Amino acid sequence: MAWRDSKASGKRLLLFMASIILGIAAVVSIQSFSESLKDNITLQSKALMGADFRIDTKQLPSEKVQALIDSLGAEAMEVKFVSMAAFPKSGSTKLVQIRGMEGGYPLYGDLETYPENAGDTYQEKNGALVDATVMLQFNLKVGDSIKVGDVTFPIIGRLDSGPGTTGVFSSVAPPVWVPYGSIEATGLLQTGSRIEYNYFFKADANTDLSTLNDKLDPLLDAEKADLDVHTITSQRMGRRFENVGKFLNLVAFIALLLGCVGIASSVHIYIKEKLRSIAVLKCIGATRKQTFLIYLLQIAGLGLFGGIIGTAAGLILQQSFPLLLQDFLPFEVVLSLSARPIIMGLLLGILMSVLFALLPLLSTWFVSPLQVLRIQEGTPERSRKAMVLVMAGILLFILGFAQWLLDNWRYSLYFVLSVLAVFSILGGLANLLMRGVKKYFPTSWGFTARQSLLNLFRPNNQTLVLILAIGVGAFLISTLYFSKDILLAKARVEDSSQSPNIILLDVQTEQKDSVAQSILPKGLPVIDNIPIVTMRIHSIKGRAVNELRQDTTLNMNKWILNHEFRVTYRDSLIDSEMLTSGEWISQADVDVPIPISVADNIARDAKVVVGDTILFNVQGVLMKTFVGSVRAVDWGRMQPNFSILFPKGILENAPQFHVLTTRAPDEAASAQLQRELVRKFPNVSILDLRQLLGILEGILDKISWVINFMAFFSILTGVIVLIGSVRTSKYQRIRENVLLRTLGAKSPQILRITALEYFYLGILGSAMGVLLSLFGAQLLARFVFEVPFAPSWAPFLILLPGITALVLLIGLGNSRSVIQSPPLEVLRKEGG
Repeated sequence: MAWRDSKASGKRLLLFMASIILGIAAVVSIQSFSESLKDNITLQSKALMGADFRIDTKQLPSEKVQALIDSLGAEAMEVKFVSMAAFPKSGSTKLVQIRGMEGGYPLYGDLETYPENAGDTYQEKNGALVDATVMLQFNLKVGDSIKVGDVTFPIIGRLDSGPGTTGVFSSVAPPVWVPYGSIEATGLLQTGSRIEYNYFFKADANTDLSTLNDKLDPLLDAEKADLDVHTITSQRMGRRFENVGKFLNLVAFIALLLGCVGIASSVHIYIKEKLRSIAVLKCIGATRKQTFLIYLLQIAGLGLFGGIIGTAAGLILQQSFPLLLQDFLPFEVVLSLSARPIIMGLLLGILMSVLFALLPLLSTWFVSPLQVLRIQEGTPERSRKAMVLVMAGILLFILGFAQWLLDNWRYSLYFVLSVLAVFSILGGLANLLMRGVKKYFPTSWGFTARQSLLNLFRPNNQTLVLILAIGVGAFLISTLYFSKDILLAKARVEDSSQSPNIILLDVQTEQKDSVAQSILPKGLPVIDNIPIVTMRIHSIKGRAVNELRQDTTLNMNKWILNHEFRVTYRDSLIDSEMLTSGEWISQADVDVPIPISVADNIARDAKVVVGDTILFNVQGVLMKTFVGSVRAVDWGRMQPNFSILFPKGILENAPQFHVLTTRAPDEAASAQLQRELVRKFPNVSILDLRQLLGILEGILDKISWVINFMAFFSILTGVIVLIGSVRTSKYQRIRENVLLRTLGAKSPQILRITALEYFYLGILGSAMGVLLSLFGAQLLARFVFEVPFAPSWAPFLILLPGITALVLLIGLGNSRSVIQSPPLEVLRKEGG
């Protein structure tokens, strides 16, 4: 019976199944790609590191560490740091990452260069491999030269790809590979230079890397070194990409929920039109259970059909993901099929369609056989208990699925509550507006305007579901725009003459006056001259660091124990800092315990409060301090901020280097200054904050594009719900059209009525979505990012009118047959 009835009526629901298909396609494509990504990371983990394991340290290895390196037999080593490079051919300069290599690295995977043998010959030829983006940017060719510090290297080859290199990182500091033996001659290994030494190893076939890590890591930690095995490193990388996948899954899941709202609405209208058929079935002996199951089987069948198509579409869609995410992936992804996303897609189609169709289907249970004889408006009453159970089932399913995606009950609960809040607010506003229109109906308006408003709350109207679909889609996309504005506002360089836009790093003490004298004659100010001293923690509250490392019950964040802190001293706070507890002390005496100020994140991770003692090792000299104050630091500001501050009078004679800042009025002045400084002081690294901001905007644009691609599914789902709602209630509209024509309305009037109705729906839905996202972004800016929020006009000027126009065009396109239907069509159906 379900099959017979569906052949005549199933087409009405097929269009709404398209929205389910879209949602399932989005979820399956992301799940399938995530599975492929996880498999690729596992298979390529050695190639990603370039070795089975490595030992890294921020300083030359101690005797114990060097003995351990020798006993394990390092196959290759490197020294890695960021520095300025100059290109004699053009006179240009660029911040790059120098990798001084020795040995046959990478031990696994390929080093892609041009010419192909450049990776094998650059060390013996004492040349350089230069990143492909730099070669293109400065019009360099093999045979040209690059100057790094005091050494000029011939460019032996172009570096297309190496272990761990991504497009995003290359845009900030592109890699340049040079021989390890030439690094000392560059003169760049100065006091305060941010250097990392890496030693790469191959493991025997019977070596248990997990056991090796557990055994050696504590020993290396005590010597300020670290061990990384390829399996653990790949797991960390997998978790990072998994988090991005979870977020995209939630966006796709919202599109799926929108489709389910459309299913509930379409089934509601469908069942209302089937009430007479259901009553006839009951007259000839069908039970409640039978009539209920007939339509439940129809919906389940359509859900299975939608799940099959959606799963197939998702597997095809995942082919585009490597193209979308190639700038963020350090390797080429080989796509594969996985059973779990396929099974999930098929089950989702059935479960979601049945769950969301149950509420309207419950009305079939209470249809009386007398319905055949009665003229009754509206659907029969439904059991309140059954409705509560169905709603509870829907919420539990959403919560369970969110938990499956996020693997965190707290985040899953937040997600469900957020979805409920958005849907409830949009639904509540839609109902409030419709009640307001109904109560304060503009009776003085003309016939066309009044009739278009009446259509918003006529029988079988789709106002609520359309405003939900349109509003949630607009909410998602406009939230992305506003969030991007917030992130950029956190990093934006203030347009002030006192705000630096160039930062000079690693300036040695004997160079600081000369560097300043290179800046001032150009009419540029020296805004900051910040001394920096490096130190490590020796003990906290009387307990030595080595003792704390071995304490398995310690709830302190252990990065504190191994970190090399870069601290400064001054007599005042700056505008990115605010005292939260204790007293700021600007001057102190070295003969007594020294009061220091720590950032709130350091106080939290080290479990210290005002008055607690910390013993520092300042390059071999132990210095006793106590926490005099705790500061809140705005780390998002593009200016030098510090975790630990000393008062004046303590560190002036300690070995130190300096950071200078200035402000260039334009790019030409900045480039000229950089060229001169790199020529005179090759060890000084220069950060142009305007360039960094441009890179940041580019990265955010790429991320926004990927997320917008997923949010597109929500908008497309809303469009399909809109098309389906028009088609599902088509007969009702034809009937109204006949009545209007009978009363004397003409086709142009009916066209205007329809156009106004869809204009109202489009403008209301999109405006509510944009305004709700604006409110949410204000909360994010104030309570999460703690920055002033200046919203983008793009959602108001592009998204709002764009969605409104789209709704209007779709509504008119699908209503054309309704407007053109002759009155006899309805009269014949009534007669039949």
